[in-house]
Amino acid sequence: MSRALRWLRRWGISFASLAGGILTLFIFRRGLPHVAWIIGYLLILWLLFALITQVRDAAHRLVTTAVDYTIQTLYHGLLLFVLPAYYEASTPASVNVVFVLVLAALILLATFDPWYRALVHPRPWLANVLFVISIFAALNVALPLLGVRPYVALLLSAWASVVAITPAVRGALAGSWAAAVLATSVGGVAAAALVGVGCVAIPPAPLFVARADLQWNVGTVDSLEPLAHAIRVDDLRKHGLTAFTAIYAPAGLRQPVAHVWKQDGRVRDVVSFKAVAGGRREGYRTFSRKTAFPADPTGRWTVDVMTTSGQLIGRLWFRVVA
Repeated sequence: MSRALRWLRRWGISFASLAGGILTLFIFRRGLPHVAWIIGYLLILWLLFALITQVRDAAHRLVTTAVDYTIQTLYHGLLLFVLPAYYEASTPASVNVVFVLVLAALILLATFDPWYRALVHPRPWLANVLFVISIFAALNVALPLLGVRPYVALLLSAWASVVAITPAVRGALAGSWAAAVLATSVGGVAAAALVGVGCVAIPPAPLFVARADLQWNVGTVDSLEPLAHAIRVDDLRKHGLTAFTAIYAPAGLRQPVAHVWKQDGRVRDVVSFKAVAGGRREGYRTFSRKTAFPADPTGRWTVDVMTTSGQLIGRLWFRVVA
């Protein structure tokens, strides 16, 4: 067998899967995933996960291999399906970008069969971690599509993703189902508490800023031209500023948000909005005007678009110079 043919047998399917994944990302780059697809993927994934944890030792090797490969394929498809929503909801140079990078790394792991076989198959705990993250990431997007607020969806997704590994916990403990359910339920509460405290590290998918502009505080919102990032102190005091944002959310979702004005990382003003109403193609428009600035306004300013729970949706920035 030639070297090229051996390489093709080992890596060919993986690179074909990678090409298909890139095409999927291109198609869904600007859209929200369909909740029915996510729920369908989750149900099939959990059923296969539960099945393989119960029959792995007794089943024929070909059966377990086929189920393992199907689970790997579901990981790949599910994470690719929700990745665009997290990418749109993330903010460059913020901590929530790390979660997007983790998902991208897991997609690559599920794409390349030799890597997956070498890293995941010998380590059952890593397979469980991959399963929990996939369930969490998918539910955290699916629940807001059903009208659940992102923060509540975050907590429910963390709890449910841990409870979902009950079949694996029962097998590891060699105990009853009741004991396994109790253990994962308690673990789910702990996971929800941890995620609730660290929610700033998770993009508030499927919310994202569809448009953001910084404008002089004169005229009407629709008639103003965007400003340069460097603003002179005299111009700032003369005109004031307006931060304009259009926030996209799925239909049926109502989410309170705020504009947080910061100077060199220090909060200077918070403007709250009762609720962003989802379903508008162009996004729900919000704007905050600021005319009162400190005695020395020079420095780097940001206007963070936040959920009331502290998740960062987007950011505007500008610098004030003398």
